[in-house]
Amino acid sequence: MSHDFLAQITGSFAMPAGENPTVAMIEAAYRHHGLNWRYINCEVSPENLKDAVAGARAMGWTGFNCSIPHKVAVIQHLDGLGESAEIIGAVNTIVRRGDRLIGENTDGKGFVKALRDIIDPKNRKVVLFGAGGAARAVGVEMALAGAAHITIVNRGQERGETVARLIDEKTPATSVYAAWEGAFAIPEETDIVIHATSIGLYPDVDGLPDIDLSTLRPSMVVADGIHNPPRTRLIRAAESIGCKTADGLGMLVNQGVIGIKYWTGIDADAAVMRQALLDLDL
Repeated sequence: MSHDFLAQITGSFAMPAGENPTVAMIEAAYRHHGLNWRYINCEVSPENLKDAVAGARAMGWTGFNCSIPHKVAVIQHLDGLGESAEIIGAVNTIVRRGDRLIGENTDGKGFVKALRDIIDPKNRKVVLFGAGGAARAVGVEMALAGAAHITIVNRGQERGETVARLIDEKTPATSVYAAWEGAFAIPEETDIVIHATSIGLYPDVDGLPDIDLSTLRPSMVVADGIHNPPRTRLIRAAESIGCKTADGLGMLVNQGVIGIKYWTGIDADAAVMRQALLDLDL
Protein backbone atom coordinates (compact mmCIF):
# COMPACT_ATOMS: atom_id res chain seq x y z
CA MET A 1 0.00 0.00 0.00
CA SER A 2 1.51 3.32 -1.04
CA HIS A 3 1.35 6.41 1.12
CA ASP A 4 1.80 10.01 0.07
CA PHE A 5 2.99 12.01 3.05
CA LEU A 6 3.41 15.26 1.08
CA ALA A 7 0.34 17.47 1.51
CA GLN A 8 -0.51 20.40 -0.74
CA ILE A 9 -0.19 23.58 1.29
CA THR A 10 -2.41 26.66 1.27
CA GLY A 11 -2.89 29.24 3.99
CA SER A 12 -3.30 32.83 5.03
CA PHE A 13 -1.00 35.76 5.84
CA ALA A 14 -2.52 38.44 8.06
CA MET A 15 -1.96 40.50 11.20
CA PRO A 16 -3.78 39.91 13.46
CA ALA A 17 -4.52 36.34 12.35
CA GLY A 18 -6.09 34.74 15.42
CA GLU A 19 -9.65 35.96 14.80
CA ASN A 20 -9.95 34.64 11.24
CA PRO A 21 -12.26 31.56 11.03
CA THR A 22 -11.37 30.78 7.38
CA VAL A 23 -9.06 27.91 8.35
CA ALA A 24 -11.95 25.97 9.96
CA MET A 25 -14.13 26.40 6.87
CA ILE A 26 -11.44 25.50 4.30
CA GLU A 27 -10.04 22.52 6.20
CA ALA A 28 -13.59 21.16 6.65
CA ALA A 29 -13.96 21.26 2.85
CA TYR A 30 -10.59 19.55 2.29
CA ARG A 31 -11.57 16.76 4.71
CA HIS A 32 -15.05 16.38 3.24
CA HIS A 33 -13.65 15.99 -0.28
CA GLY A 34 -10.86 13.64 0.84
CA LEU A 35 -8.07 15.99 -0.23
CA ASN A 36 -4.57 15.69 1.26
CA TRP A 37 -4.39 19.47 1.57
CA ARG A 38 -3.72 21.82 4.49
CA TYR A 39 -4.60 25.44 5.22
CA ILE A 40 -2.11 27.15 7.56
CA ASN A 41 -3.14 30.39 9.25
CA CYS A 42 0.00 32.55 9.72
CA GLU A 43 0.49 35.83 11.53
CA VAL A 44 2.78 37.86 9.28
CA SER A 45 3.86 41.43 10.04
CA PRO A 46 4.19 43.99 7.20
CA GLU A 47 7.99 43.94 7.36
CA ASN A 48 7.97 40.13 6.98
CA LEU A 49 5.48 39.93 4.10
CA LYS A 50 8.14 39.81 1.37
CA ASP A 51 9.91 36.90 3.08
CA ALA A 52 6.62 35.10 3.72
CA VAL A 53 5.68 35.21 0.03
CA ALA A 54 9.20 34.09 -0.92
CA GLY A 55 8.86 31.25 1.59
CA ALA A 56 5.51 30.15 0.15
CA ARG A 57 7.16 30.09 -3.28
CA ALA A 58 10.16 28.13 -2.01
CA MET A 59 7.99 25.58 -0.20
CA GLY A 60 5.74 25.06 -3.21
CA TRP A 61 2.54 26.37 -1.63
CA THR A 62 -0.37 26.08 -4.09
CA GLY A 63 -1.80 29.41 -2.99
CA PHE A 64 -2.73 31.55 -0.03
CA ASN A 65 -5.01 34.29 1.21
CA CYS A 66 -3.88 37.74 2.26
CA SER A 67 -5.93 39.76 4.68
CA ILE A 68 -5.47 43.06 6.49
CA PRO A 69 -2.96 44.76 6.28
CA HIS A 70 -1.43 43.01 3.23
CA LYS A 71 -4.07 43.24 0.48
CA VAL A 72 -2.33 46.05 -1.41
CA ALA A 73 1.27 45.55 -0.25
CA VAL A 74 1.37 41.93 -1.47
CA ILE A 75 0.92 43.01 -5.11
CA GLN A 76 4.57 44.07 -5.48
CA HIS A 77 5.65 40.50 -4.60
CA LEU A 78 3.43 38.79 -7.22
CA ASP A 79 3.84 38.06 -10.94
CA GLY A 80 0.45 39.27 -12.17
CA LEU A 81 -3.16 40.08 -11.31
CA GLY A 82 -6.60 38.88 -12.35
CA GLU A 83 -8.97 41.34 -14.05
CA SER A 84 -10.98 42.44 -11.03
CA ALA A 85 -7.97 42.49 -8.68
CA GLU A 86 -6.28 44.88 -11.08
CA ILE A 87 -9.28 47.23 -11.13
CA ILE A 88 -9.86 47.04 -7.36
CA GLY A 89 -6.14 47.48 -6.66
CA ALA A 90 -6.19 44.88 -3.89
CA VAL A 91 -5.67 41.12 -3.61
CA ASN A 92 -6.94 38.58 -1.09
CA THR A 93 -6.30 35.27 -2.88
CA ILE A 94 -3.02 34.22 -4.48
CA VAL A 95 -2.98 31.34 -6.97
CA ARG A 96 0.07 29.48 -8.26
CA ARG A 97 -0.13 29.09 -12.04
CA GLY A 98 2.95 27.21 -13.19
CA ASP A 99 5.79 29.02 -11.45
CA ARG A 100 3.90 32.34 -11.34
CA LEU A 101 1.95 33.70 -8.38
CA ILE A 102 -1.18 35.50 -9.57
CA GLY A 103 -3.26 37.78 -7.33
CA GLU A 104 -7.05 37.50 -7.41
CA ASN A 105 -9.72 39.20 -5.32
CA THR A 106 -12.65 37.12 -4.04
CA ASP A 107 -14.06 39.77 -1.65
CA GLY A 108 -16.68 40.84 -4.17
CA LYS A 109 -16.85 37.56 -6.09
CA GLY A 110 -18.25 35.77 -3.02
CA PHE A 111 -20.88 38.47 -2.72
CA VAL A 112 -21.96 38.12 -6.34
CA LYS A 113 -21.99 34.31 -6.15
CA ALA A 114 -24.25 34.39 -3.09
CA LEU A 115 -26.52 36.99 -4.72
CA ARG A 116 -26.84 35.01 -7.94
CA ASP A 117 -28.83 32.34 -6.06
CA ILE A 118 -31.49 35.02 -5.55
CA ILE A 119 -31.16 37.50 -8.40
CA ASP A 120 -29.08 37.95 -11.58
CA PRO A 121 -27.18 41.26 -11.28
CA LYS A 122 -27.45 41.81 -15.05
CA ASN A 123 -29.06 45.17 -15.94
CA ARG A 124 -30.00 45.79 -12.28
CA LYS A 125 -29.92 49.05 -10.36
CA VAL A 126 -27.84 48.77 -7.20
CA VAL A 127 -27.51 50.92 -4.08
CA LEU A 128 -24.25 50.15 -2.26
CA PHE A 129 -23.55 51.46 1.26
CA GLY A 130 -19.85 51.95 2.05
CA ALA A 131 -16.67 52.82 0.18
CA GLY A 132 -14.00 50.82 2.04
CA GLY A 133 -12.05 47.88 0.63
CA ALA A 134 -14.97 45.43 0.76
CA ALA A 135 -17.41 47.91 -0.79
CA ARG A 136 -14.93 48.72 -3.54
CA ALA A 137 -14.53 45.01 -4.38
CA VAL A 138 -18.28 44.38 -4.30
CA GLY A 139 -19.00 47.40 -6.52
CA VAL A 140 -16.46 46.34 -9.14
CA GLU A 141 -17.64 42.70 -9.19
CA MET A 142 -21.31 43.72 -9.43
CA ALA A 143 -20.38 45.93 -12.39
CA LEU A 144 -18.40 43.14 -14.07
CA ALA A 145 -21.40 40.83 -13.48
CA GLY A 146 -23.52 43.17 -15.57
CA ALA A 147 -25.18 45.58 -13.11
CA ALA A 148 -26.39 48.62 -15.06
CA HIS A 149 -26.08 51.34 -12.44
CA ILE A 150 -24.51 51.51 -8.97
CA THR A 151 -25.12 54.31 -6.49
CA ILE A 152 -22.32 54.55 -3.90
CA VAL A 153 -23.68 55.86 -0.59
CA ASN A 154 -20.99 56.89 1.89
CA ARG A 155 -20.42 59.33 4.76
CA GLY A 156 -17.04 60.46 3.45
CA GLN A 157 -17.51 62.21 0.11
CA GLU A 158 -13.96 61.80 -1.17
CA ARG A 159 -13.84 58.03 -0.73
CA GLY A 160 -17.35 57.63 -2.07
CA GLU A 161 -16.60 59.64 -5.19
CA THR A 162 -13.35 57.72 -5.75
CA VAL A 163 -15.17 54.36 -5.78
CA ALA A 164 -17.98 55.71 -8.00
CA ARG A 165 -15.43 57.10 -10.46
CA LEU A 166 -13.49 53.83 -10.49
CA ILE A 167 -16.62 51.83 -11.38
CA ASP A 168 -17.77 54.44 -13.90
CA GLU A 169 -14.42 54.60 -15.72
CA LYS A 170 -13.04 51.04 -15.44
CA THR A 171 -16.16 48.86 -15.80
CA PRO A 172 -19.18 48.68 -18.13
CA ALA A 173 -21.53 50.02 -15.42
CA THR A 174 -22.43 53.65 -14.68
CA SER A 175 -21.97 54.84 -11.12
CA VAL A 176 -22.60 57.96 -9.04
CA TYR A 177 -21.86 59.00 -5.47
CA ALA A 178 -24.71 59.94 -3.13
CA ALA A 179 -24.14 61.69 0.20
CA TRP A 180 -25.17 59.76 3.32
CA GLU A 181 -26.69 62.40 5.59
CA GLY A 182 -29.41 61.22 7.94
CA ALA A 183 -31.61 58.24 7.06
CA PHE A 184 -30.98 57.39 3.42
CA ALA A 185 -34.07 56.94 1.25
CA ILE A 186 -33.68 54.04 -1.20
CA PRO A 187 -34.80 55.13 -4.72
CA GLU A 188 -37.96 53.28 -5.76
CA GLU A 189 -36.47 51.75 -8.92
CA THR A 190 -33.65 50.03 -6.95
CA ASP A 191 -33.35 46.25 -7.46
CA ILE A 192 -30.52 45.38 -5.06
CA VAL A 193 -29.48 47.04 -1.78
CA ILE A 194 -26.02 46.08 -0.49
CA HIS A 195 -24.65 47.01 2.92
CA ALA A 196 -20.82 46.92 3.00
CA THR A 197 -19.84 48.90 6.10
CA SER A 198 -18.94 47.49 9.55
CA ILE A 199 -22.20 48.66 11.19
CA GLY A 200 -23.78 45.67 12.94
CA LEU A 201 -20.55 43.67 13.19
CA TYR A 202 -19.90 41.99 16.54
CA PRO A 203 -19.82 43.47 19.20
CA ASP A 204 -22.09 46.16 17.64
CA VAL A 205 -24.85 43.56 17.18
CA ASP A 206 -27.67 46.11 17.58
CA GLY A 207 -26.17 48.42 14.96
CA LEU A 208 -28.47 49.35 12.10
CA PRO A 209 -27.24 51.37 9.12
CA ASP A 210 -29.01 54.73 8.86
CA ILE A 211 -31.48 53.73 6.12
CA ASP A 212 -35.10 54.85 5.82
CA LEU A 213 -36.59 51.34 6.11
CA SER A 214 -39.97 52.59 4.90
CA THR A 215 -38.40 53.06 1.45
CA LEU A 216 -37.54 49.35 1.13
CA ARG A 217 -39.93 47.45 -1.18
CA PRO A 218 -40.62 43.69 -1.05
CA SER A 219 -39.31 43.47 -4.65
CA MET A 220 -35.84 44.56 -3.54
CA VAL A 221 -33.08 42.11 -2.61
CA VAL A 222 -31.11 43.17 0.48
CA ALA A 223 -27.59 41.86 1.09
CA ASP A 224 -25.49 42.46 4.21
CA GLY A 225 -21.75 41.78 4.23
CA ILE A 226 -21.64 41.28 8.02
CA HIS A 227 -21.01 37.57 8.81
CA ASN A 228 -20.90 37.82 12.61
CA PRO A 229 -23.75 37.79 13.45
CA PRO A 230 -25.25 36.60 10.14
CA ARG A 231 -28.76 37.65 11.23
CA THR A 232 -28.11 41.39 11.48
CA ARG A 233 -30.79 43.93 12.35
CA LEU A 234 -30.81 45.04 8.72
CA ILE A 235 -31.41 41.48 7.44
CA ARG A 236 -34.22 40.97 9.97
CA ALA A 237 -35.81 44.31 9.10
CA ALA A 238 -35.64 43.56 5.37
CA GLU A 239 -37.22 40.13 5.87
CA SER A 240 -40.07 41.62 7.88
CA ILE A 241 -40.82 43.88 4.89
CA GLY A 242 -40.84 40.83 2.59
CA CYS A 243 -37.48 41.35 0.88
CA LYS A 244 -35.35 38.41 -0.15
CA THR A 245 -31.99 38.60 1.67
CA ALA A 246 -28.40 37.37 1.42
CA ASP A 247 -26.31 37.28 4.60
CA GLY A 248 -22.60 37.80 5.18
CA LEU A 249 -22.00 34.17 6.11
CA GLY A 250 -23.04 33.22 2.58
CA MET A 251 -20.58 35.78 1.22
CA LEU A 252 -17.73 34.42 3.37
CA VAL A 253 -18.48 30.80 2.46
CA ASN A 254 -18.64 31.62 -1.24
CA GLN A 255 -15.27 33.41 -1.04
CA GLY A 256 -13.90 30.14 0.32
CA VAL A 257 -15.60 28.10 -2.41
CA ILE A 258 -14.04 30.34 -5.08
CA GLY A 259 -10.60 30.17 -3.42
CA ILE A 260 -10.72 26.36 -3.25
CA LYS A 261 -11.76 26.24 -6.91
CA TYR A 262 -8.75 28.42 -7.84
CA TRP A 263 -6.38 26.20 -5.86
CA THR A 264 -7.71 22.65 -6.30
CA GLY A 265 -10.00 22.88 -9.32
CA ILE A 266 -12.88 21.27 -7.40
CA ASP A 267 -16.30 22.68 -6.54
CA ALA A 268 -16.37 22.50 -2.75
CA ASP A 269 -19.59 21.77 -0.87
CA ALA A 270 -20.73 25.17 0.44
CA ALA A 271 -23.14 23.59 2.97
CA VAL A 272 -20.25 21.73 4.66
CA MET A 273 -18.28 24.98 4.88
CA ARG A 274 -21.21 27.01 6.21
CA GLN A 275 -21.85 24.34 8.86
CA ALA A 276 -18.19 24.42 9.92
CA LEU A 277 -18.54 28.16 10.60
CA LEU A 278 -21.89 27.74 12.38
CA ASP A 279 -20.33 25.01 14.57
CA LEU A 280 -17.76 27.54 15.80
CA ASP A 281 -20.66 29.57 17.26
CA LEU A 282 -18.77 32.78 16.40
